[in-house]
Amino acid sequence: MNTTSPLTFYKEKASNYELTVRIIKAQNIHGTDVVTKPDCYVCLRLPTSLAGRKRTKTVWNNRDPVWDETFHFRIHSQVKNILELSVYDEDVGTADDHLFTVSYDLGNVPLNENVVENFTLNTEFQEELQVEFTLVIIPESQKKVTTNGVLVCPEMSALQVEVQKQKRDPFKKKTELALSVRGSFEDSHSILLRDSSHELNSRETAVFHFPRDLGTELTASLRRVYSSFDVTFTNETENDGSNQTTVPLSVISPMESDIHVQVPAMEGKPLDIQIGLTECPEKLDVRLGFDLCDKEKIFLQKRQRLVADTLKRVLKLEEDLVGEEIPVVAVMATGGGVRAMTCLYSHLCGLQNMGLLDCVTYIASASGSTWTTTKLFEDPNWSQSNLSEPINNAKKHVTKNKISIFSVDRLKYYRKELQQAAVDGQKPSFTDLWGLMLESMLQNGRNENRLSDQQAALENGQNPLPIYLAINVKQDTISTLDFKEWCEFTPYEVGLIKYGAFIRTEDYGSEFYMGRLMKKHPEPRICFLQGLWGNVFSLNLVDTWYLTTQLDTFWDTWVKDRIKDIDKEDIRLRRESAHTKTRLFTPAGTFSRIWKGVLTNRPIDGEQHNFLQGLYLHKDYHQQPQFSTWKDSNLDNFPNKLTPLADNLCLVDAGYFINASFPPLLRPERKVDVIISFDYTLDTPLLAVEQTCNYCTTQGIGFPKVSLSEEERKTHKECYVFNDDEINNCPIVLHFPLVNDTFKKFKEPGVLRTPEEMSDGNVDVTGAFSPYFLTNFTYSERDFDRLNKLTQYNLANNTELILDALQTAVQRRKARNNSCQMQQTVAQKKT
Repeated sequence: MNTTSPLTFYKEKASNYELTVRIIKAQNIHGTDVVTKPDCYVCLRLPTSLAGRKRTKTVWNNRDPVWDETFHFRIHSQVKNILELSVYDEDVGTADDHLFTVSYDLGNVPLNENVVENFTLNTEFQEELQVEFTLVIIPESQKKVTTNGVLVCPEMSALQVEVQKQKRDPFKKKTELALSVRGSFEDSHSILLRDSSHELNSRETAVFHFPRDLGTELTASLRRVYSSFDVTFTNETENDGSNQTTVPLSVISPMESDIHVQVPAMEGKPLDIQIGLTECPEKLDVRLGFDLCDKEKIFLQKRQRLVADTLKRVLKLEEDLVGEEIPVVAVMATGGGVRAMTCLYSHLCGLQNMGLLDCVTYIASASGSTWTTTKLFEDPNWSQSNLSEPINNAKKHVTKNKISIFSVDRLKYYRKELQQAAVDGQKPSFTDLWGLMLESMLQNGRNENRLSDQQAALENGQNPLPIYLAINVKQDTISTLDFKEWCEFTPYEVGLIKYGAFIRTEDYGSEFYMGRLMKKHPEPRICFLQGLWGNVFSLNLVDTWYLTTQLDTFWDTWVKDRIKDIDKEDIRLRRESAHTKTRLFTPAGTFSRIWKGVLTNRPIDGEQHNFLQGLYLHKDYHQQPQFSTWKDSNLDNFPNKLTPLADNLCLVDAGYFINASFPPLLRPERKVDVIISFDYTLDTPLLAVEQTCNYCTTQGIGFPKVSLSEEERKTHKECYVFNDDEINNCPIVLHFPLVNDTFKKFKEPGVLRTPEEMSDGNVDVTGAFSPYFLTNFTYSERDFDRLNKLTQYNLANNTELILDALQTAVQRRKARNNSCQMQQTVAQKKT
C-alpha cells in the first residue's frame, strides 16, 4: 500500500490479471419445484471487468448438475474485484427462480495457482457449488493508477469508429450500422449508411470512452431500418449474431489508429469500418481526496481575521489571536419546514444583535433551514447588514395565501420549467416540481440564482461558509436504515464524504465518467436544490415506520435480506485483512419480496447523475481510515452494490435518518471547536442530538456524551451544554431546543411582562394543535412574530453560556498550540 497521506490522491503501481473461472458442478440442489428436479444454470457477474453477465448452459432435470465450463475475465490488481455466482432454476413460461448468490472476493486467489472452492449453499441439504479459480499476471501490463485509497481511477481510452457514408445505400434496403461498447460512457451508437448531406461519400465517426485495462469489446452489426409515416424503427430480431462482429479492445495498442474491420452484411459485400484507439488525458475533473478544497482553505484564511478580531472584542482578550489559536465556531440547524426557516432567520439575527455572528465560520443546514441560508446568500454582504429586512421579507411570504401556487398559470409554468430542465440534462421528477412550488411560495418570482453564485458572498471572508446536507439512498429494495451516505453541498463543491470524491458546484448536474466531465449541463437553479434538500415527500414506508416508532424488528425479522458468512477455515488462513468475507445471499420468499417492495419503494424520488460512475473501489478501501469513519451501512461490505457502480444518485432530505446537519461539521479537516446547535423539532427537541451522539459513538467520531436524566427529558431547558474533555478533538455543543420556558414571564432577559403582555408569551411549540406543525406553510402575522421573538429571547437569555464556551475553546486552542510548539522545540534540539 502506498504510504502517501490519504488526504489527497496519489499514483499507485498496478497490473492486469487474467482470471479463469471454471464452473465445475453442484450437488444436492433442491430448487423450488416440489414435483420436478431443478433445471440449473449459473450466472457470473463481475462488474469491475465486464458490464454484462456470463452464464453456463442449463442442465435439465438434475439435482447434481455438471457444467465444466470455463470463463475468462481481465481484472485490475488494485481494484476490489468481487465475483457474484448466482444459481438459477430455469422455468419455461415464467421467470427463472433465483436460488442462491455467492459473493466471492477474488483477492483470495493467489497468483499462478489453481484454487478449487466448494461453496456451501445449504447445510441442511448439503447443497454445494464447486468452482475452480486461476489467476495469472498479464506481461508488460504494469502502470500507475490514480487513487485516494478508497476509489481507483484506471486509465481511460477513446475508441474511434469511422465509416464512409454514401449517397445511395450500399445495400438493397435502408441499413444502419449499430455499434456497442458495453461499459463505455456512450454504450451504443447508430450510423445510417445513407448520406443525406450534400457532400459525396462523407465519413462519420462514433467515439466511445471506456476503461483501458478491462475486458471491453466492440460489437458491430448491420440492421435494416423501416419507416412508417413519421416513425422510424429498426428490426432487432433480424440480428441473430451471424452478421455481427466482436473486437476485443484490450488487444489493440493505442499506437494503432488505422485498423480495418469488416462487418458481415445480410446481403451484398461486408461493410468496411476503420477503428483506432487514443489515450485520454490523466487530468481528473472529480477531486479525489479527503482534505478541504483549495477555495475553502483560502476562505478560512480570510475568515480567520474577522473571527479573531470579533472574539478579542466580545471576550475582552488582552492579546490578539493568531493562527491555530483561533477557534472554529459553527452553527448547526435542523429541518422543520417553514418553522425551521423562520427560526433560523431569528437565531441569526439574535447572534448578530449579540455581536457574535462574525465569530461563526460555518453554517450547516438541512431541510427547511436551507430555505433561509439560500435566500440570505443572495446578498454578498448579508451578515454585515441589518437582518430585519430579510426577516420582514420572509414574513411577507410565510403569511401570504398559498392558493395561487395551484393556479392554471403556475401549473403551466411548472410544466415549462420541467421541460426545460429535461432539455438541460436533468431528470425531472416530483422533487423538482416540489422545488418549483417552494419557489412560488417563498420567492417574489423566478429565482435565477445558483449555488455556485454564493461564492461572491465568501470572496473576502465576510460571511460564514454555508453547508447544505442531503443523504444518498437506494431508490428501491433497500431501506434508509440499511444504506445512507452523507452528501454535502457548498458553494465550492458537492461531494460524497465517505468516498472522498468531490466535484465543482458549477458542474453539479453534469455527466461524469471515470473522473472526467463528459457532458456539461447547466447548473440547476437553486429552487431545484431546495426541493431536494427539503423534500418531505420522499419517505418510503419503512422510513416512516422507523421515524415514528424507532423500531426496526419487523424489518430485520421478516423483510431484510438473508445474508451469511460461508467462509471455510482454509480461506480464512490465506485471506489478508482487507479481503471481504465470502457471503451467501438467499433470496427472500414471495411474502417478503412483496413486503419489501411495498416498504422500500420511493415512487416520487428523483435521480441525479452519478459523478462517481466509472470509478472503482480500491482493493483495500476498508482499511482507509476516512472510509471506516463514515461507514454508514451494511452494504459497505458489498462493493458491487455501492455508489461507484450505481447508475444514478438518489439524494433525499437528510432528516430521513437524523434530522440534523452535524456530519459536515464533524469532519476532522474542519477542526470545529464549538457548535451552536439550533433544533427546530416540536415534539422531540433532544432526539437529534442524542441520535448524533449514538451515531458518532458507533463510528468513532469525536462528539460529546449526551447523558440526560429523566427530569431533563421531561422538562426541557432553553440551552444544554455538552462537553467532554476526555474525547480528543471533541467540539463543545450548545444545544438550543425549541421550548417556551421563561419567555412566558419575561419579554426580554430580566424584564418581566406586564399583565397585559402575558398573552404574548403563550407560544405553543408543543402538541398537535401548535400552529407551527410541519406541513403548515402559512402562519398568521402574530404567530410569525411570536415565534421570532421566542427564539431570539432564548438565545439572548443564555449569552453567558455561549461566551463561556467560546472562552473555553480559546483556552484549549492556546494550550494545544503551546504543546505543539514545545514538541517541535524538543524535536529540533534532538536533531
